[in-house]
Amino acid sequence: MNGKNIVAGAYAEVNEKSLKAVNPATGLTLDGEFSKANKSLVDEALAAATTAFYSYKSLNKDLKAAFLNAIADEIAHLGEELVNRASAESGLPLPRLQGELGRTTGQLRLFANLVSEGSWVDAIIDTALPERQPLPRPDIRRMLVPVGPVVVFGASNFPLAFSVAGGDTASALASGCPVVVKVHPAHYGTSALVGGAIIKAVDKTGMPKGVFSMLYDDGYSIGANLVQHPLTRAVTFTGSYKGGMALINLAQQREQPVPVFAEMGSINPVIFLPQAIEKQAAELAKKYAASITLGAGQFCTNPGLLLAVQSPGLDNFKIVLKEAIAVIPSATMLTEGIAGNYGQLSAEIINEAGVEVIASSNLNNNELKNQSQAKIAQVSAADFIKNPKLREEIFGPYSLLVVADDVAELEKAIDVLEGQLTVTLMAEKQELQHYEVLLSKLTGKTGRIILNGVPTGVEVCAAMQHGGPFPATNDSRFTSVGSTAINRFVRPLAYQDWEQELLPDELKDGNPLNIFRTVNQKLTKSHE
Repeated sequence: MNGKNIVAGAYAEVNEKSLKAVNPATGLTLDGEFSKANKSLVDEALAAATTAFYSYKSLNKDLKAAFLNAIADEIAHLGEELVNRASAESGLPLPRLQGELGRTTGQLRLFANLVSEGSWVDAIIDTALPERQPLPRPDIRRMLVPVGPVVVFGASNFPLAFSVAGGDTASALASGCPVVVKVHPAHYGTSALVGGAIIKAVDKTGMPKGVFSMLYDDGYSIGANLVQHPLTRAVTFTGSYKGGMALINLAQQREQPVPVFAEMGSINPVIFLPQAIEKQAAELAKKYAASITLGAGQFCTNPGLLLAVQSPGLDNFKIVLKEAIAVIPSATMLTEGIAGNYGQLSAEIINEAGVEVIASSNLNNNELKNQSQAKIAQVSAADFIKNPKLREEIFGPYSLLVVADDVAELEKAIDVLEGQLTVTLMAEKQELQHYEVLLSKLTGKTGRIILNGVPTGVEVCAAMQHGGPFPATNDSRFTSVGSTAINRFVRPLAYQDWEQELLPDELKDGNPLNIFRTVNQKLTKSHE
């Protein structure tokens, strides 16, 4: 494991502070020393990325796909070494990280397949109409092209799938954009292992060296330098609202503003309609006790808000929920800072008007540090509507139950909600027809609406939308999960009246790449 920064596919020497990784469960320092980057390395990384961009963006699609598959292969070869290190640095259990390793390599292969097939570039051709009156139409051909170097911020809660070679990096590389990763300070060793795997893939597939760089930091200076560097063309971030908005503001202060695609959290409301809670109280309580506490509640899709109408069914739901939560053991949180923040916010919320704790975990592992204990609070819909603080995310195994007197008050509570990554509706099929207006409102507040499931768990596929109205994300048109995440890093470019031999293959007559294209308003693979 090499702890040096990576610049243009090679390890870089730098005379700066030495950094160490910490096990959040034990508080002990882990093996390995990692070199803090400096402004000079930021300049070198982005200069190399810009140089690489001019050749990488035009590489044959099969070469890009081979590169992505090679990264997946190299990461898979790390196997237990990578999973064990990720567990030591995050406190996450091995089975969870083994699944995350599979998701990480699967994402890379998903984008490799997308690039290899090729139709994602959305080629549109309107051929010339020289005889058109009163004016002829020129030949115009349009496709999506990459924007340039992308800065990727590693996320705390997914040390593999949203980190050095996670979905942001995979989709940016697939689009034709070089990547500079800013390592999350909780994952130094994990990042070093994955960064080394990417270097091997760059060498094995003959990619331009500047296509990948990776920098370490223990604060905010390197991240700020990366965002504000004039050669940066896009930024991705997954984390807190405060962190996301800080990066957005930095990007807007640039002489040339660039897009920041920030996922900033969500409370993921779950609405229990009356018939569902009456018929399935115990089942729903057990299901949501598990979902709220999964991974110590450290998911951006954690169900942090439950809404229901007062009823005997809801009373039964609360009884079973209390029993289920009480026997869930404490879990190690990702970092000391995250654990401290959870403890503070979950304690403070109880002091808000009308809020009371109705369920809490009684099992705390006193031998380990940074332990989270699950907590469920309750408040009336009236108090919830009056108090915006109750609608803020508490990152961890916490949820707030909002109890309305009737359906009309329930809808008023829903009206004050801001944008969300997910909204879940628990309902009997026959009762849905009575809530058409409510359903219409909910679709305007979320990027993904779930029926009779749990929000935790995000499938990586073409149809997934992981992004929602502000403040869940700052641009609800895009997703950070699934194959359409590639659209964050491209822009349309039209070619007018160009000779055939000078056009990109995607736009040439005869369709040499055999991709789907829209030709004179008809979607086709025609070679005519």
